[in-house]
Amino acid sequence: MKKLLLLLVVIVLASCGSSQQTVIAAKKTLKGEWSLDNISYDQSGIFEVNLYNDASAECFTGSIWKFIPNNNTGTYDVNQSSCVSTGARNFRFTIPKPEGDGTYYFMFKPINAKKKSTNNNAGYRMALQHLDSTTMTWAMTVSLEGKPFVITMNFNKI
Repeated sequence: MKKLLLLLVVIVLASCGSSQQTVIAAKKTLKGEWSLDNISYDQSGIFEVNLYNDASAECFTGSIWKFIPNNNTGTYDVNQSSCVSTGARNFRFTIPKPEGDGTYYFMFKPINAKKKSTNNNAGYRMALQHLDSTTMTWAMTVSLEGKPFVITMNFNKI
């Protein structure tokens, strides 16, 4: 009985450790600059999407994102000349342990230069669908007319 209990404890600890190692590896892969090259939707049509309570999806296309994993912060630059609000924005991010279904999420919240929340401590959560050394894909599910609407963002490492 003691051996069985010990085996169960080892299995539980090993499974917790492996997800933590995956998160650490993901943060290392994330380090650096990424270009948000494409934003798509799971439905056809013309939509006016405002991302992160900041700017239109069109303004985010081509934006440059910088991730600094050692302090979980970063910046993104909106530099489309046709956009009203351009320039760098700061954020704090995390990749928590996976959900029960194994899905990893990327979570971030806007902050100012002094690392204080700029959005009443609210943040955003996207499914981290893919991450390797050159590409990354996020999917954010929102509600459109009471139904799920998925916004997919594809990044390429610079």
